[in-house]
Amino acid sequence: MGLALAACSNTPQPPQWQMNAKGSAERATEAWLSGETRVEAAEFARARSEVTRTGRPELVARLELLRCAARVASLDFVPCDGFEVVAGDADAPERAYARYLSGAIEAGDAALLPEPHRALVVAAAPDAALAAIQDPLSRLVAAGALMRSGRATPGVIAQAVETASARGWRRPLLAWLKVQQQRAEAAGDSAAAASLQRRIDLVLSAGG
Repeated sequence: MGLALAACSNTPQPPQWQMNAKGSAERATEAWLSGETRVEAAEFARARSEVTRTGRPELVARLELLRCAARVASLDFVPCDGFEVVAGDADAPERAYARYLSGAIEAGDAALLPEPHRALVVAAAPDAALAAIQDPLSRLVAAGALMRSGRATPGVIAQAVETASARGWRRPLLAWLKVQQQRAEAAGDSAAAASLQRRIDLVLSAGG
């Protein structure tokens, strides 16, 4: 009965490529954050193949930015080469987001950013602005952008650690714990540094 009703529905189903790309992109992001590099590469390749079938470079640009954002969330500040290939055909919001991720935001970019990130760009108190971001991945991406632009406070770093920990996202958790540890060592707080090392070792013991 359910199938028969669905067949008679006036609501058009999303195209197959879109559903395939969305599923693979989500699995790729989760795999990256969990530290599963090979799974991420395979799922991303599938997502990109599906999007490429449309012949729309702006969609490829968005997918590449999603991949770059996951890396920024994990403090892996590599060049966003996949986006640069199609940047000339990307829309203004995508180009602004790419600059945001790279720590090179320009005047007027804030209004073009995804809503969770707009207030953060102009916030005098980044800790509070970061805490207001509800989506965990968006919060981690924002924290990474703050780190890259030199605006990450101890409160920002602590939020990033707890966000990654709550989601079980091994890769960003290790990256942010190491930042905390480096700052503890720089401050001469050997007890805190040792405690953070024990936490790092615990995460590493999970493998992956």
